[in-house]
Amino acid sequence: MSTPVVVVTGYLGAGKTTLINALLADADGRHIAAIVNDFGAINIDEELIRTSTDSVIGLANGCVCCTLQGDLLRTLKLLLARTPPPDHIVIEASGIADPSGIAHALADPVLWKTARLDAVVCVVDAEDVTQTSERRADTLWRAQLAGASFVVLSKTSGLEAAAVAQLTSALSPNGKPPVIDADSERLPIDLLLDAPAPPGRFTATETVAPHRQDRFTKLEWRSDGAIVLSALQGVIAEFAASVVRAKGILHLAERPDRAHLLQLVGQRVTLEPMAGRHEPGCRLVLIGEAARLDTTKLAERLDAAAEAGHTATASLARSHPSA
Repeated sequence: MSTPVVVVTGYLGAGKTTLINALLADADGRHIAAIVNDFGAINIDEELIRTSTDSVIGLANGCVCCTLQGDLLRTLKLLLARTPPPDHIVIEASGIADPSGIAHALADPVLWKTARLDAVVCVVDAEDVTQTSERRADTLWRAQLAGASFVVLSKTSGLEAAAVAQLTSALSPNGKPPVIDADSERLPIDLLLDAPAPPGRFTATETVAPHRQDRFTKLEWRSDGAIVLSALQGVIAEFAASVVRAKGILHLAERPDRAHLLQLVGQRVTLEPMAGRHEPGCRLVLIGEAARLDTTKLAERLDAAAEAGHTATASLARSHPSA
């Protein structure tokens, strides 16, 4: 019997990692393996999901829908060769991925005997779609939505009920694909993990070319030391308008003993302390429209903020010498 594969797609910052962690947390005894694909060499999502399952594999340095299809097939075959094999496999596509490319890869006739595309879940950021007028015209966003077996709305708590109802109707005018409001209802795990693939979609004869990803540019930034919070806030304020998504694990000079998770989506920025121990220093992945984001200038600003962090940490060490 072939292993069902669920693909989780959605625009940058929609909440795909949060959804996958919710699926893993409520797996009800299922052994679920996760394949995570960040747009770059620093795979933050892999680390965030690893705390929820011991079967997580990160594919970095590309988009799983395009340049990494060979790696995806090899990874799937390795997972399926395990004893015992997983009951389900969840693939998190990059926020810049058109899921039709993943479906092409999963249509491999040899792989199909052991793994099958079961469902495509598209996560939609309700606030973003409601407040950003151009989002619904975005070809990438529309491509992600077009292949969905299910749509999961995220971030609806800040919207009026009427706005959520209007968005739901627009996304699913005929009741298909089903729309699930993750903020107001429990995720139907049995439905999402055991659903049949939608008829007529994502077949081996699909001819639509995957959406191009070169409209986006990225900066992968690292620092061995901590960063000063005020300096970080200054960088965010300067570049928030041109960065559409940022995610990273940081150590702050004010609290170097604890890691913090930074997430930026549009104009929303959160910085939350993380449990457990993490690699020291700072790791950030920032993605923006290539025509608007100056990655060289952004890297310079972050380097300066990190240098301020080194200075602050050294000053703190001098003020509190070890006994």
